[in-house]
Amino acid sequence: MEGHAGVAAKARETNQTIKGKKIMSSVYQINKAVGRPVVFRGLVAQYIWWLAMALVGCLLLFALLYLFGLGLFVCIGVVFVAAGFSIWKVYRLNKTFGEHGMMKKMAQRAIPKWIKA
Repeated sequence: MEGHAGVAAKARETNQTIKGKKIMSSVYQINKAVGRPVVFRGLVAQYIWWLAMALVGCLLLFALLYLFGLGLFVCIGVVFVAAGFSIWKVYRLNKTFGEHGMMKKMAQRAIPKWIKA
């Protein structure tokens, strides 16, 4: 029995070596999305952060309303309305302006229409 186990071990060893050198096989994954924007459920680029900030703001609003003594269901109702409006607004801005459109619009506002001399 020991002889057979030794032969099997030697066979596995020879499969992994070529000309006395051990071969290590590595699998490298190639990142194919290097130049693409980050997309999460249809939101692109900065709108992901805006939605996250809006939802954190809704969480803080809930905490403040509850600390001020409003009823639990009133707090939940106000926060759900605020969160729904925030989500709707961010998705609307994303659809209207796209990835760079909002930044271009804000930059365009900063350019003066005329220069007084």
